[in-house]
Formats: sequence, C-alpha cells, structure tokens
Amino acid sequence: MSERRGGLIASKLDGMRKRAKKDEKYKKRLTIFWALAITLWVGFVFFAAQIVVFLIARILINAVNWPINENVAQTVCMVISYALALGVLILVAKKIFSAQVTRDSLGLRGLPTWTDILLSPVGYIVSLLGAVAIVYVMQLILPVVNWSETQDVGFNNVVSSMDRIITFVALVILAPLMEELIFRGYLYSRLRGKMSALPAIILVSVLFGVMHGQWNVGIVVGVMSVVLCIAREMTGTIYAGILMHMIRNGIAFYMLYVNPMGLAGFGAVVPVLLPFLV
Repeated sequence: MSERRGGLIASKLDGMRKRAKKDEKYKKRLTIFWALAITLWVGFVFFAAQIVVFLIARILINAVNWPINENVAQTVCMVISYALALGVLILVAKKIFSAQVTRDSLGLRGLPTWTDILLSPVGYIVSLLGAVAIVYVMQLILPVVNWSETQDVGFNNVVSSMDRIITFVALVILAPLMEELIFRGYLYSRLRGKMSALPAIILVSVLFGVMHGQWNVGIVVGVMSVVLCIAREMTGTIYAGILMHMIRNGIAFYMLYVNPMGLAGFGAVVPVLLPFLV
C-alpha cells in the first residue's frame, strides 16, 4: 500500500515538474515576443513622429509661404518630433500597460557625476575603435556596399554664423539628449525590466542602427549604442551616454561645418573615422 502511495506521489511530482517546465518555456517565449514587440513599437513611434511632424511643417510652410530660416525650421521640427515620440511612448506605457515611467527609469536619477564625465571620452574612443574594426571587416566581406556614403542630416545650407549656432544646438545638444532618453532611457529600461542586460543591449543597439537607414552609419552607431548601453548599465543613468553622444556629434559638427577641408587629411579612413551624426 505504501509503495503504491509512494508511486502516486512520485507521479504527481513528475507531472508538476513537467508543467513547471512548460510554464517556464511559455514565459520565456512570452518575454521574447514582448521584447521584440516593444522594440518594434519604439522604432515605429520614433520614425512615424518624424514623418508626421515634417509633413505637417512642410504643408504649413508652403500654405502660408512663411519665410522661415531652413535651419530653424529643421531644428523646431526635430525637437517636436522627438518630444512627440517620447510623449506617445510614455503615455501609452502609463495609460494602456499601467507601467511606471519615472525619472529614474529614464536614467535621469540625480545629477551627472565625475564618473559620468570621465567615462564619456573613454567610451567614445572605445566605440570609435570598435566601429573601425567592424567596418574594416565588413568592407572585406561586402565590397559592393558603398562604405563611404555619408548621411544626410538635414542641415544642408549652413553658411552663416547663426546657421552654425542653430545647427550646433540641434545636433550636438538636443539630438543626443532626446535620443538617449528614448533609446537608452525609455527602451533600455523597459527591456531590462524583463530580461538580462545582454539581450536588452542587442535589441536597443540593432534598432538604433537600423533607424539610421544605411549599412555604414548603422554599424557605426550600433557599436556606439552598445557602449552607451554598457555605460547605462554601469552607472544606472544616461548622463555618461549623453556626454559621449555629444562628443561624437560635436566632432562631427566641427568636421562637417567648421573645418570641412580638414576631412581630406584622413584619406581613405574618413568614412570610418567621421563620427556620423545621429
């Protein structure tokens, strides 16, 4: 009798273990699906916000024949599109999914520290060297790709000092701040709440690279995103990432708009060393 009872207990325990394994597999699949879904959602909102804002701006400017400075218009549209994207993401997260989006979750805890300040140039150098190595290998694997293609950043008529000031504010200050908030702030935090650091870093960085639409630019900024995510993981904030992003864009701003003739000195490695504006 005791043997029969023991067998029934063992059978029940075995059944419980099998159900637990099935539940665990289901949870893992659900997590993967959720992670891919939210990554694609962020990418869609980021892209759609820019399309909507720039289309509306063009219609309005053409309708009223408003003589606005091209660079001012570009900057205003960029700020509005970033703000719209972040606002939609936060609103949907709070109202539909009841998710808490706070300053801490966006990586804005406290103020920048000396660690953030010192980490930013180191991270920039690491990301640049990594990009050089990967692009060099990719050139050998895919020689048909135009690895020297430059990115159209939208500021194509920068001639006066005021134009340069506006472009500097847009590309060196506003773009790094808003992009870090969206990608390494909002998205990375949401992913990290459901999974370990490695898959979260991969998803954020792949999306960040894809959003730039070109092989060479995508790889360069994808490598940078990996370093930015690691900085977020190390410090718990996006301050080091913002500063690193500003360094990269600041150097690119100087090379593109202040001393474009200096690019010739870099020879064949210009496409790799030029910190593409992101």
